[in-house]
Amino acid sequence: MHLGKAIRLERIMNRNNGRTIVVPMDHGVTVGPIYGIVDMREAVNQVAEGGANAMLMHKGIPRCSHRAGGKDIGLIIHLSASTSLSPFPNAKTLVGTVTDALKLGADAVSVHVNLGDETEPQMLADLGALCSEASEWGMPVLAMMYARGPKIQNEYDESVVAHCARVGVELGADIVKVNYTGDPESFSRVVDGCCVPVVIAGGPKLESERDLVQMVYDSIQAGGSGLSVGRNIFQHPTPAKIVAALNKVVHEDWSVDAAMELL
Repeated sequence: MHLGKAIRLERIMNRNNGRTIVVPMDHGVTVGPIYGIVDMREAVNQVAEGGANAMLMHKGIPRCSHRAGGKDIGLIIHLSASTSLSPFPNAKTLVGTVTDALKLGADAVSVHVNLGDETEPQMLADLGALCSEASEWGMPVLAMMYARGPKIQNEYDESVVAHCARVGVELGADIVKVNYTGDPESFSRVVDGCCVPVVIAGGPKLESERDLVQMVYDSIQAGGSGLSVGRNIFQHPTPAKIVAALNKVVHEDWSVDAAMELL
């Protein structure tokens, strides 16, 4: 592996177990300044204090969130976008470059692909080209791979999620983010078909803290490499505490009951 890439991966993943806690905060482009990410400096401070490995955001937000103090945290710059105001919200377009991320001191870049959308060909072309460019610079790529389109009946189906993960790997991603399939047995088969770390998305706001902790625990038991969860963390009443609990599950192999004691 390119030495620069290896070093950057160690900044966003635990070098001892290859797992990670990423907190995406790119929602401002999609849905606006929702609760939890209005004050970006405080939002980042909370998840950093809890022990998150990395935050993920668009290129214009680091100037609003850099703290110049406190616990260190990795930076992933998200390079694709769409808005909920668009008639085509699943069509992601590139809005940044690897060079943009390098200038910001980022440790990785990310891109979102919705397989099954009518604009899938362009999103696949963008992912492939981005992975090639990132490889030249030793920049890790996190690919958010979802199935959303007219032919998709269940985006959480094991075979669909496994297909999404495999596309990300095949086109050069270093980390793949997918939906959790609902149980460890089916998710383990997703992981088996993917030779790079697989992290789970948080999806819609969950019913309870325990639901989130259980989902993360189960994914780890299935061979997953952690999580990339936004709203269920930054909209939590105390983001630092929920991250601290997840940290114990992901990085110290705590049980769900033990982690819940922290909450």
